[in-house]
Amino acid sequence: MKYLLRSAILLFGLFVSTLSLAAKEFPLTEPVGGEPFGHSVTTLGEGVYVFRWWVYRNIFIVTDEGVIVTDPMNPKAAKLLQSEIRKITDKPVKYVVYSHNHHDHISGGIIFKEEGAKFVGHENVLKELADHPSPVTPLPDITYKDQYTVELGGRKLELKYFGANHGESLVVMRLPKENALFIVDIVTPRRVAFRMMPDFWPDEWIRSLKEIEATDFDYVISGHGPNTEPAIDTANVVKDQRVYLEDLMAAVKGAMDAGVHSPDKLKASVKLPKYKGWRYYDEWLPMNIERIWAFYHMGW
Repeated sequence: MKYLLRSAILLFGLFVSTLSLAAKEFPLTEPVGGEPFGHSVTTLGEGVYVFRWWVYRNIFIVTDEGVIVTDPMNPKAAKLLQSEIRKITDKPVKYVVYSHNHHDHISGGIIFKEEGAKFVGHENVLKELADHPSPVTPLPDITYKDQYTVELGGRKLELKYFGANHGESLVVMRLPKENALFIVDIVTPRRVAFRMMPDFWPDEWIRSLKEIEATDFDYVISGHGPNTEPAIDTANVVKDQRVYLEDLMAAVKGAMDAGVHSPDKLKASVKLPKYKGWRYYDEWLPMNIERIWAFYHMGW
């Protein structure tokens, strides 16, 4: 018995040590993979810029009183972003605004914390980051429930929560002067949904898009897109995303209602030729189909 107890204690100690080592090896200076992806800055006018790193995008707003930055992405991208901002202004970053909790969009902001920036995020981000902390991702200083407006140097950035859709903290940002929305993850023009739709609720996603469509906006800046895609799109891309999801769900449900319940058979038989020209159609459509199968089959 004593031997078994000592063995159990030893195994537990090794387990804890492994966790501690893994925590220390969290990628603090490089994104996962660390590939040297390119970046660019696109000027939208009136102090508004789109920063792109690989297929990730954010916006930043330069004013006479300082800078508002959205999703810093990761430590490497954040340093590049900081460098690009310095080419435009010597004013400090005053606010960093999180779109949601996912680390691939909001890591790396610690360098702006060192400039004295305040961090803004939905109230659920606070809990989510507290549960899954990262030393390079500061917790929000300012939180809100439904909506909030960041104001600096005569510019406004309006934040609105549409409920759970992609996680439970994603917000849509609006530039009132440009009547443009910055939308992360739930709208990616001319691309099928990301792989197995991690942390997406398909029905709530569609509901949110309908509510967004009902708001006042003319343009959309999406949080994803390679350098071959435009930095800004017209408002119709929100409807396009919603219709794709509705078509996907209808096709999968139709096949299941007809008696096809195997996810493998669904992936082989369900096709959406209308979207053949969208990015990752061949690679990701089968994964999209399996996610919708899980929604109907498991309620997940």
